[in-house]
Formats: sequence, structure tokens, C-alpha cells
Amino acid sequence: MKAALVGTDGTLLHEARRATGRERGADAVVETILAFAAELRAHGEEHLGESAVAAGVAVPGIVDAEKGIAVYAANLGWRDVPLRALLAERIGVPVALGHDVRTGGLAEGRIGAGRGTDRFLFVPLGTGIAGAIGIAGAIEAGAHGDAGEIGHIVVRPDGPDCSCGQRGCLETLASAAAVTRAWAAASGDPEADAADCAKAVESGDPAAIRVWQDAIDALAAGLVTALTLLDPGTLIIGGGLAEAGETLFTPLRAAVEERITFQKLPRIVPAALGDTAGCLGAGLLAWDLLSTEVSA
Repeated sequence: MKAALVGTDGTLLHEARRATGRERGADAVVETILAFAAELRAHGEEHLGESAVAAGVAVPGIVDAEKGIAVYAANLGWRDVPLRALLAERIGVPVALGHDVRTGGLAEGRIGAGRGTDRFLFVPLGTGIAGAIGIAGAIEAGAHGDAGEIGHIVVRPDGPDCSCGQRGCLETLASAAAVTRAWAAASGDPEADAADCAKAVESGDPAAIRVWQDAIDALAAGLVTALTLLDPGTLIIGGGLAEAGETLFTPLRAAVEERITFQKLPRIVPAALGDTAGCLGAGLLAWDLLSTEVSA
């Protein structure tokens, strides 16, 4: 878990991290979130001389932001958690709830790599893969709150089983977790991860290059599907794999360009905010909530 106190201009005033502890079960994770938020607010009062006036929280999975409910998260094991109400009761301030990737996309769109862009797609490559669709300064949630789930586009129908019930989903082949699994198997080192694979690619290791290229081919296929549907002007890639820099971006740009036909090639750029995007986006959700309440 990452948390921060965020100023009105998006400045990070204080940051903190804590293990999610998902092995303890969903109820314990929720309690950790509530306690973490309370401690963060207390820190502001003690060390900054002022108290937080609103809170934003971003969580993975399916989120009903309007009702403030964390509907489902496979990796956390929770269902229908009224997180906004629980958090508001614990810390006594208005609370905005958002989806983690869409919240990170909000920050990248307003103050990061998508700043000044009318239409963009933000895709972080981490444990899983999702997307945030940016249109005119806002993030599209969709009719049911599920917009942007690009990680569950099937790119190889005969591929690995996915937790969503399909086979060959993009995130089973091109997420940082997928590259980690593939490189651990190919290298024979169970401790090896995606970052190790990238380093091996840079040193010219043929096995690493095959693993890396397989992931890039799958990623390019999924991205071209998204480009066909959404026609973004800018494609922002973030998450752990993006930390490989041009080791990722040079072959990815080439693979996307090779696959497009009538589609227009967008700018493909790295995310600017790194792993602070979620915290900054949650802060923006909180400030937006206050602005909405004032205007109402």
C-alpha cells in the first residue's frame, strides 16, 4: 500500500508505505487500510500543523465509485466492501473512492505524461494489466465502471489460463508478473524477475530476448486492438516493465507500428509520475470531491 498527504497543487507533502498483508484475509486488509489512513491524517496534524480535509482511496478490481463500494478484487479476496463509508466513519472527512489504474491515469493525464492531451490511454504493466481512458481531462469509467480492462483482451486463444476464466488474456503474457514467471522458468532461477530479464536482454542473452520479445509481441497485439477502438493521440506506458526504458519502448514502438494498417500511430511514451501516480491521483480525487461539494 502506498499513501500520501497531497497539497492542492498536487505536491506530495508526505509519503508512506505498508505491506498489504493479503495473506491475512480480506477483512484484515480493509482494517489495515482504515488504520493507515487514520495514521496518515494524524501525521499531518502532528508534523504539518494541519489536518487533511478529504481523502481519496484507489483500489484494484471492480469498483463502484458512485456508491463508494469496492465490488470485487481477486488478488485481495474481497467482495462488496463499502469502503467509502467505512473510511469516512474512521477518519471523519469526505472520501472519494476510485479504481487504482483509472486514478493513476487521472494523475498522468492532468499533471504527468498526458498533460495537455485531449485523448490518451494509460496502461501500467505491473502484477496485472489494466487501462485508463482519458478524454478531455477526465477518465472514462464506462456504463458499469469496467472501462479500460485491456488486460483481459484475449490475444492468444490457446494461451495460459487467466483468473478471469478466459485463456490467453494480455496480462497472462505481457504483465511484469508474466515476464517474471517466464524468465524464472527459462533461466532456471526461481528468484529471477522481470527486471532481471530486462538486464539479461541488455546483455544479449538469447533466452531472455525470446522471453522479452514474446511479451512485447503479445503487448503490441493488445495495444493495437485498443488503438483501433479508442484512437488515442498518446499511449502512456507505466508500471514495473516501463522501468526498463528503451529496452521496452524501442521494440514496442516497432511492434505496434508493424501491426497497424489504417490506424493512426499514437505517441508511445513512458509514464512521468512513476509509482507516485496512484497517490497523486487519489489526492486529485479528494480535491475534486471538495470542489464538487462546494459548487453544489
